[in-house]
Amino acid sequence: MMTIYALPNQSQAWRTAFHQALPVLPDGVGESDAKVLATLPIFAIVVVSKAEANHAKIDALMNDWVQAQANWQLIFVADDEAAKAAAHHITPKVLLSDVSIHRYLLAPKVRTEMSSAKREAAAHIIDEQLSAHLREFDTDVHILSLPQMLNTHKLACFDMDSTLIEQEVIVELAKFCGIEDKVSEITEEAMRGEIDFNTSFARRVALLEGVSADVVDEIIAKHISFQPGAHALMQSLKALGYYTILVSGGFVPFAKYVAETLGMDEYHANPLLIDDGRLTGQIDDDIVDGAKKAQIAKKVADKLGIGMEQVVCVGDGANDLPMMAAADVGIAYHAKPIVQAKADAAINVTGLEGVLYALGHRFDKI
Repeated sequence: MMTIYALPNQSQAWRTAFHQALPVLPDGVGESDAKVLATLPIFAIVVVSKAEANHAKIDALMNDWVQAQANWQLIFVADDEAAKAAAHHITPKVLLSDVSIHRYLLAPKVRTEMSSAKREAAAHIIDEQLSAHLREFDTDVHILSLPQMLNTHKLACFDMDSTLIEQEVIVELAKFCGIEDKVSEITEEAMRGEIDFNTSFARRVALLEGVSADVVDEIIAKHISFQPGAHALMQSLKALGYYTILVSGGFVPFAKYVAETLGMDEYHANPLLIDDGRLTGQIDDDIVDGAKKAQIAKKVADKLGIGMEQVVCVGDGANDLPMMAAADVGIAYHAKPIVQAKADAAINVTGLEGVLYALGHRFDKI
């Protein structure tokens, strides 16, 4: 029997929590005052714990933690009945991770002034304390600013390799051609900082010279698999009104297949240059590197008539950091440590549906 998940529609959960926190906010501050709110010592917290059975335990532990804090109060965030009654029904291709989702607003007990540096330091301390306090459970703890939860995001940008799909496309090509070790050696040089992304990319592609273009279709048919939760996430983002794009340092044929299969609106990647049915081993002059990814995100936002405060970017590698930094929310998905450290939220305990949780949404099984 197919499992159906309910995604609350037009939930007022975070706005209701914001109004509960108004007594400790400066006079006249409203939810549209994003720049002011971002400077205040008030935090949106999402805890995602493996195993739904842990739900009551997590809430109890969070209550214990806040009771030991002299200056903080915890406001529980819950969807309103109207949003739940009008929920979108999401039917994923595979079961989503069995998790318990908890949302809170952490606010001072009294009006408190705090510099941006102190606010950032407080966020790090809270993150460390909560991670330690919840250490017996396998959790993702997301701590974001209140405006990041209140903003109406409209554009979601995704890396492809190891983000939307489980593979690295150039590695799959290398395996097929028997040159995986050579490609891996170049990749390691890039990771050690000995060569930049563009040089690494050019050298790896050069190794593919003369390979039959037919391998592309075979790899797509037999060796590409989607990340768990990818289909459910795209269904959900569409239901929520997002425009979705794939932005990859990989190759167009794979990007086209992935984007079209997931029902995404656009894809951007490097052309796979072919001559007389074989790969040329050459690259296009305009490589989709980290800087280019950020430019594409900004260009699509401009086309949609929205600002970058309405953009979410998701990736796993260092070349995703520029677009993640340019967005309102940058989300690391099972990412390298440096990416997790610099992202607004890092997903480790769920599939891609965890993007929704990091953005303050939740699913309920029907």
